[in-house]
Amino acid sequence: MSLAVDQIEGYILTPQGFVRGVLEQREGRIVRIEGESVTEPEVRHARQTLPLVLPGFIDVHVHGGGGRDTMEGSDAAAAISRLHARHGTTALLATTMTAPMDEIRAALEAVGPLCQRRDPQGARVLGVHLEGPYINPGKLGAQPDFAKAASIEEILALHALAPIRLITLAPELPGYLELITQLREAGFQVQIGHTLGTYEDGVAALAHGAGGFTHLFNAMSGLHHREPGMVGAALAHARYAEIIPDLLHVHPGAIKVALRAIPCLFCVSDSTAAAGMPDGEYSLGRHKVQKCLGGVRLPDGTLAGSTLTLDQALRNLVGLGLEIEEASRRVSTYAADYMGLEDRGRLTPGAWADLVVMDRDLQLQRVVVEGEEIELG
Repeated sequence: MSLAVDQIEGYILTPQGFVRGVLEQREGRIVRIEGESVTEPEVRHARQTLPLVLPGFIDVHVHGGGGRDTMEGSDAAAAISRLHARHGTTALLATTMTAPMDEIRAALEAVGPLCQRRDPQGARVLGVHLEGPYINPGKLGAQPDFAKAASIEEILALHALAPIRLITLAPELPGYLELITQLREAGFQVQIGHTLGTYEDGVAALAHGAGGFTHLFNAMSGLHHREPGMVGAALAHARYAEIIPDLLHVHPGAIKVALRAIPCLFCVSDSTAAAGMPDGEYSLGRHKVQKCLGGVRLPDGTLAGSTLTLDQALRNLVGLGLEIEEASRRVSTYAADYMGLEDRGRLTPGAWADLVVMDRDLQLQRVVVEGEEIELG
């Protein structure tokens, strides 16, 4: 059973910086933060044993976890939300795979009710990230070969089953630039991904309303000095983009390039059913994937999602040299801003009481979702 948490003491990361004090919540919302402002160096070198209190993590690209896959339908999304909540993710998007349309519909029918009523021990499922089937069949990555042409009518029909908050598509496909405009006018956020598009295609997609890029560097045309590709378009023009900081999908040096180039680069897990599980075989949509050596792969060795959770993503960013405050924004606040969530991803009065409590080694001690404590054991 979830336990409401009324007050938490520690070094609290507010939008203005760290405060040594107390956060109070009531009915799931933060009502008060009081204390003394302190700098991050003071927090790091303080002798006190007070913990760090950071905004809960927000993951807009979650295929699975705890042995379950979103495409299973049934109660899979609830189980996935519980696994990621135990790793500090307080809100997420259940992410689909490219598949026959009847399988996508079945997955969304299962997710829909969970978007209305949070599992008591799970993260808030904000809606769906539709990663395909509207992608380039020549750049599937680990997606099954069921790419198809998109229509606004079909997307609206899917949206009636579960709230679609984010759509990945390849803008170079015929008619998709106009579709991006239609989707934005209908209230959907659009990302560029699984694409063979050129630099010019990427710039045009952004001009038509695309908001960001799906797992930057992965499953897109790369950067060459005479053909900048989709990666070049992102580095030159994007404000927002996802990145998978498991240190397998993207080299640390490339992550640092993206951090310098894209102001609001944010982290996603792209996690599979193998997250939080031992080595072995798991499902990823219609694929069977193998978890070994810290990664998840198809039989031909292609990376197929990850085992990452966002608490490890935070530690990885800090290991790359980021301050805790900046790393926190990149696993929480920027994703919230990107999705238009003004009351998540930040610790401030009026926001949801979504937070993580961590020790000085950035290990989780407590997780609170909408004012209720998650059991970490």
